Amino acid sequence: MTLVWLEDLRLNAELTGPPTAPTVVLIHGMGTDLRLWDALLPLLPRQCVLRLDLRGHGGSDTPAPPYSLGTLIRDVERLMTHFVLKDAVVVGAGEGGLIAQGLAVKRLDLVRAMVLTGSATRFANPSVWETRLARLTAQGPDIDAESAQLLGPRWKSSPALPLVGNMLARTRPEGWLGLASAVATADLYQTTATLTLPTLILAGADDRKTPPDLQRELSDLVAGSDLHLLRGGSHLAMLTHPESFAAALTGFLTRIGHR
Repeated sequence: MTLVWLEDLRLNAELTGPPTAPTVVLIHGMGTDLRLWDALLPLLPRQCVLRLDLRGHGGSDTPAPPYSLGTLIRDVERLMTHFVLKDAVVVGAGEGGLIAQGLAVKRLDLVRAMVLTGSATRFANPSVWETRLARLTAQGPDIDAESAQLLGPRWKSSPALPLVGNMLARTRPEGWLGLASAVATADLYQTTATLTLPTLILAGADDRKTPPDLQRELSDLVAGSDLHLLRGGSHLAMLTHPESFAAALTGFLTRIGHR
């Protein structure tokens, strides 16, 4: 892990794999961190992989909330510039998918293809987020409820539960509030609809947080995108079903000549 010093904060990041290989950038969602990709990383030996902790998460700095989606996009943009990365396939999980979409719209020189899993162009309506932000402010996150949403119907017996619970509990209150405030007002429908780059939607069939039908709508929105349904997959299929997730991802990378 490396703490990368940017002008206004430090971001925790890790760059692994052959340095001259095609690049994949992995962006986690709210409440998790770069360990989300632990089970997937060994299954991508032919890629140069950048994974990071978003501000307020993992080992990165935690500025005071609220955060904006534009700021989170800019963080990833600056990190890729720091490592001299371009023409990457950007993989966004959950709320990280909003960052991936925004980065693709802003910097097509950095993003040549996009993979979205458990994502959408927006997450719920503003009134739902007002209630959630108020609850986060007063009580903090409900770790059990969050774990159930992320891991699906059999979350209590999931081998991924200890790691997921640790990531959720480790995320600082300011990180929860900061990212939630950025997502609360985000609606990328119109801008994402303009994208024509190669796109794969990886949907867990048992995703409780972002149901497959919602992800199918996202696939329909992006011209020429592919939808792949992961049988039995949760919202965090990269942890619960890493082999199936990796097979779909590497198949996509092969099809677009990114291996």
